[in-house]
Amino acid sequence: MRDVYVVGVGMTPLGRHLDKRLRDLGRIACFAALKDAGLKPKDIQAGFCGNALAPALQGETGVGQNVMWEVGINEIPIINIENACCSGSTAFREAWLTVASGLYDIAMVVGVEKTYTEKGGVLDIGKADLELMLGMVLPSYFGMLAQSYIHENSISPEDLALVAVKNRFHGSLNPYSQFQKPVTFEEVISSPMITDPLTRLSCCPLSDGAAAAILASENVAMRLNKKSIIAAASVLRTGSYQNTSNLNLSEMFKNLNARAANEAYNMAGLGPEDVDLAEVHDCFTITEVLHYESLGFCKKGDGVKLLKEGKTQLGGKVPFSVSGGLLAKGHPVGCTGVAQIVEAVWQLRGEAGKRQVPGARVALTHTMGGLKEGDAKATTINILRTK
Repeated sequence: MRDVYVVGVGMTPLGRHLDKRLRDLGRIACFAALKDAGLKPKDIQAGFCGNALAPALQGETGVGQNVMWEVGINEIPIINIENACCSGSTAFREAWLTVASGLYDIAMVVGVEKTYTEKGGVLDIGKADLELMLGMVLPSYFGMLAQSYIHENSISPEDLALVAVKNRFHGSLNPYSQFQKPVTFEEVISSPMITDPLTRLSCCPLSDGAAAAILASENVAMRLNKKSIIAAASVLRTGSYQNTSNLNLSEMFKNLNARAANEAYNMAGLGPEDVDLAEVHDCFTITEVLHYESLGFCKKGDGVKLLKEGKTQLGGKVPFSVSGGLLAKGHPVGCTGVAQIVEAVWQLRGEAGKRQVPGARVALTHTMGGLKEGDAKATTINILRTK
């Protein structure tokens, strides 16, 4: 396997794009990535598209073809990938594999999602999912997960609110973020309760948006004279179908993350001590705290301690969710994993503006999705580094 370089990235601001179609958003992100790389549409040899909702809820199939045709990319292999919240990051992994193997020298990835209708309402995600129709909604699961973690570690429910305060501050520094105003601790804990102990500001919003990345071989990267950002590891793992009735809820949640992270660290020849920043799947405040532990940044039960010591905020030892994360930047499901890659590249190039992590050389991105009986159906870890 050969080194894979990320030579171009681009994305739209995340939020409510009521005046834009799915393919409009994708087109904007793809053109931005091509311009960033200094490439033309005819240079792309393979395309990969992550999208989770369009076929089931909007009746649109062939999303990748629809988007890339708008850009002038055609007559090449274009692969559409649905893998729940990991759709975009799985598309990135598949593109990474084709370049790493030598099959192609240049591949484009786009993650794109429309969750709002043109009238401003949110798509009815439940009508396409039997579990949701039966009442297994995600806030209820993560509320139980939070209750379990609070009980096991003797922390205060209010401690988790600090994640939302931190990430909304980070989002206020990001012009691509859906929410660009900081919030106070009091605002988080006093916002409407969704499922105890998670208030509305403890939950991420759904979003519209698109992000794109172009991957290339070393020869192409050197020819383009781009600052060398290497995708040093790209890992996809699937959860277990084991009987989970006797397992600890938070430990079960963390196990899959830990397995994927260990594989990625081994692949990259790095460890958590080498990581300068992490973009993780903070769909609810409790999840980021659990990610601190499962990804190896602190010991079991020390997630809140790490948070309260300020080590995961901008200026801390390992800033998490410096883009604002899902809690502030937003969660356009199929786009999220690629948007994390875009943020990582900007950080490693030193192009992240007010939210720049000084001297960043290694970035980790993480997504997970499709929960089934407590375990995720998919988890992805990507590690990017400067050369």
